[in-house]
Amino acid sequence: MSINLVKSQSIDLTKKNPGLKNLHIGLGWDATDANGNEIDCDVSVFMIDENNKIPGDGYFIFYNNLKSSDGSTIHQGDNRTGEGDGDDEEIKLDLSKVDSKVLQMIFVVTIHEADSNNQDFSMVKNAFIRILDDASGNELCNYNLSEDFTGSDSVQIGRVYNYENEWHFEAMGDGFSGGLGTLLSMYN
Repeated sequence: MSINLVKSQSIDLTKKNPGLKNLHIGLGWDATDANGNEIDCDVSVFMIDENNKIPGDGYFIFYNNLKSSDGSTIHQGDNRTGEGDGDDEEIKLDLSKVDSKVLQMIFVVTIHEADSNNQDFSMVKNAFIRILDDASGNELCNYNLSEDFTGSDSVQIGRVYNYENEWHFEAMGDGFSGGLGTLLSMYN
């Protein structure tokens, strides 16, 4: 049974699911009025160490770097329109391969060229992240964004993190402006 999370709520993934190894992280959204331009949302993953930093270039996963250096995190490719039902972009995560220096993976959705297209997340509806057991296909939890993100072109939507040798997921829902560069500067 899937658990519907609210902002800042966490769930223990591995303690409740012994043997859980492979996760499917699905993210989706629907674009509304976009000032005459299609909205292109992109998913990125920041793999973060104990210093709250990305330990190297191979630990920043996005449409131009689809696989992490440790082989644990694989982006399934860029969806430029978000059309249709279900997951728009997907990440496969093998918890057994995560480098020991990585303590958390933050999942971020940004609007590509938001500034030049005068777009923000008030034009994106029904945004969600969901975590599935990749082996069984069972959904473990989901988080649907319900906040108003007017003025934000990036959202930290959730994170998978290690605490006391167990993997957890936290619903975040933190909006930012300044594009992907703003978030990269926080973690580099």
